[in-house]
Amino acid sequence: MNKKLVVFIINPKSGVERVKELKQLILSTLHLDEFDYEIWHTKYAKHGKELAKQAIEKNAAAVVAVGGDGSINDIASSIMGSKVHLAIIPKGSGNGLARTLKIPLLAEQAIALINNWSTTAIDAATANGALFLSNAGIGYDALIAKKFAHSEQRGLRVYAWLVSKYLWLYKSRFYKVIIDGKDYSGTYFLINIANGQQFGYDFKIAPDAHLQDGLLDAVLIKPFPKVYGIVLAWHAYRGTILQSRYVQRVRAKEVLISNDQLKLAHLDGDSFQCEQEVVFKVHPNALSIIQNNASL
Repeated sequence: MNKKLVVFIINPKSGVERVKELKQLILSTLHLDEFDYEIWHTKYAKHGKELAKQAIEKNAAAVVAVGGDGSINDIASSIMGSKVHLAIIPKGSGNGLARTLKIPLLAEQAIALINNWSTTAIDAATANGALFLSNAGIGYDALIAKKFAHSEQRGLRVYAWLVSKYLWLYKSRFYKVIIDGKDYSGTYFLINIANGQQFGYDFKIAPDAHLQDGLLDAVLIKPFPKVYGIVLAWHAYRGTILQSRYVQRVRAKEVLISNDQLKLAHLDGDSFQCEQEVVFKVHPNALSIIQNNASL
């Protein structure tokens, strides 16, 4: 029986011990009578894209993204449309996509999903052609993504501190918003275009979003009293943010957002230098993944 080749792509900056631990877990968990494996290391930003293309050329059956949503995004952008499946070992900060897909956060359990080899296709999305899988944002959440990316420290505590600090400093802006041809223009605190449910850390900006419905959830948050911010955050954590009178959700296949001063967005938590007009589109069933059977 021909074995399937599984390529693990990891950032060595994660630490020597983490790389050693990964290899030990692969040896002890992966069914080596069914799979061959290789561990490839990224050496610079976006190197994961190139490595994923090399994995396709090598006829890999699956590429495993070992990292957070940004690392997953890099790899997914290269294997979309191919016969290669994406697997995930969550090693990021918020792990938004992995949580939405119910991929175990423990590496050993995530590797075990590869043994089951249950695959399915999920939707992808683009902003002016650039890929995102979980969500993209304009406004306040784009600012937080930028500040978090430049922070020397990671984790929920740092993220919460940034959210609290810039809540009081950020000013809502007027945006032209066209959703499937209908005008929703107005002044918004943030606009999030969600393919998946959450930012990460189980904070759900679009709790009803589904990765296989062929739609994006446009979440429009209107200006609110700043003291209400903690209530909105609590709603997001509880999965009830759509109950707020300041929040509107519209489902769509295409969303256009423009503002003369628009420069910054985020895609899956990574800052994205954008133009004054951004067009978001959904691409149904664009990416094949190795799933948790309980996830979708």
